[in-house]
Amino acid sequence: MDEQLIQTVTVKAKTWLGEEYDAETRAAVQAMLDNENKTDLIESFYRDLEFGTGGLRGIMGAGSNRMNIYTVGAATQGLSNYLNKSFAGLTQISVAIGYDCRHNSRKFADISADIFSANGIKVYLFEDLRPTPEMSFAIRKLGCQSGIILTASHNPKEYNGYKAYWDDGGQIITPHDTNIIDEVNLVKTKDIKFKGNKDLIQIIGKEIDEDFISRIKTLSLSPDSIKRHNDLKIVYTPIHGTGVKIIPACLRAFGFTNIIPVPEQNVVSGDFPTVISPNPEEPAALSMAIEKAKETDADIVMASDPDADRMGIAVKNNRGEWILVNGNQTALIFVYYLLTRWKETGKLKGNEYIVKTIVTTELIKAIADRNKVELFDCYTGFKWIAAVIHEQEGKKQYIGGGEESYGFLAEDFVRDKDAVSSCAIMAEIAAWAKDQGKTLYQLMTDIYVEYGFSKEKGVSVVKKGKSGAEEIQQMMKNFSANPPKEIAGSPVVLIKDFNTLEAVEPISGKKYKLEMPTTSNVLQYFSKDGSKVSIRPSGTEPKIKFYIEVRGTMNNRGEYDKATEAAEVKVEAVMKSLGL
Repeated sequence: MDEQLIQTVTVKAKTWLGEEYDAETRAAVQAMLDNENKTDLIESFYRDLEFGTGGLRGIMGAGSNRMNIYTVGAATQGLSNYLNKSFAGLTQISVAIGYDCRHNSRKFADISADIFSANGIKVYLFEDLRPTPEMSFAIRKLGCQSGIILTASHNPKEYNGYKAYWDDGGQIITPHDTNIIDEVNLVKTKDIKFKGNKDLIQIIGKEIDEDFISRIKTLSLSPDSIKRHNDLKIVYTPIHGTGVKIIPACLRAFGFTNIIPVPEQNVVSGDFPTVISPNPEEPAALSMAIEKAKETDADIVMASDPDADRMGIAVKNNRGEWILVNGNQTALIFVYYLLTRWKETGKLKGNEYIVKTIVTTELIKAIADRNKVELFDCYTGFKWIAAVIHEQEGKKQYIGGGEESYGFLAEDFVRDKDAVSSCAIMAEIAAWAKDQGKTLYQLMTDIYVEYGFSKEKGVSVVKKGKSGAEEIQQMMKNFSANPPKEIAGSPVVLIKDFNTLEAVEPISGKKYKLEMPTTSNVLQYFSKDGSKVSIRPSGTEPKIKFYIEVRGTMNNRGEYDKATEAAEVKVEAVMKSLGL
């Protein structure tokens, strides 16, 4: 073990034994110092848990690199300082606070409420756990200048997080992100105002729920289809999280009457006792819901993650087998349906647009182009989709936006991905498809027949701790300096480096600038046969992510399995090309 590092973290840890820290924290730090094995001490103190561009996310525990009342407190104090500077002319600055089912989420929310109020900021605090999109909605509804939600989304149970939002209801982006980071970095523990002003804390709940659901109901495009198929069998699981009440309520508001719960997973718990990971991207997270669907001969399975911003679905294929629909396919179905129904109902006027992230399937562009609807490509992370909506507000009409990681937003009165509206609209799509004699699976395969086949695969290489972070950095440098000349035998025809905002066509040597709001550590390679590879380090987890997309064709629904098998062979060849 690095003796110099041990010495450095020991000195830093001893500062956490001072009187400004509570007895529980001091005891936990002392135990780490006394332990002969210094792994915990190093991991807890080798760096400060950064208030990054998405806020905080980390393992809970004592230490500068952990989620605890002091790291959360410093974040809230820094955000308070910035709000008081930014909105100095306002009589009353206000914020909304939400939280999910995780351990300490309520505690961190209460402490944050105290700190904001101690800094003279009015707080609207949700009475109980609520979805992330509802907190975003509340910021706009209540005219707040900011908002936070305590959640680590779909991370394992050891994690918690703190996401910060601006007055438009979207996550904080430039220039506010870096300015807030600067403020947070200036905060010392003794500066944190923990003693709240109860007069400035207002509890909110039911009235926001009702308004939120009624606004989502306005998104319905096929109410007659729902009337005809109101008894559609919908299995829904919140995976122990915040969707437990509001998503079934929203489905009922749309007119659906046959919502089948998974009782074991309706238990709200930060331990997520029935799953290894509460992530609807993981097949195991939907396994209990699929079993329930088999028992009840359901039409569709839907799941939301703990903070109900991501949605996962499962459908029956032509053989009656339940299959998972991935995030790219879900986004495809949403975009196809929305553009089709907007066109059929005469809502398309020529100034509409949709948004996707750069790592999401290019088939969405094909659908947009054919329907003469503008497409905006943005960085990974829903805050960039929200930024496009903000930029286009009052100029163009937003239809919807999505990303491959199971997030979609069909409304502009929320500015983050929304599993509440997504579940309601996906159920409506199933009813609409049924009107045409199709299952959701058949609707999806018909989209491939019409627009071409696409297969995507995400590969995450996990590199934990300090050494892992350095290794990921080096891998990105190596790919940038030595880009592949071919991918699975097809020559690379376009390279995009979002770190330098430069694109190059290797064959012709042509170069051009990429029009993006800021730089990002992402590399993309496009090959002649239509394959796309995107590489980026995760912003929230110790991973480097590879997003692979390969193309194919389908002449009819029956060719889906054949097209999938051919694409899987191609994906393996792409992975081999990348050394994965």
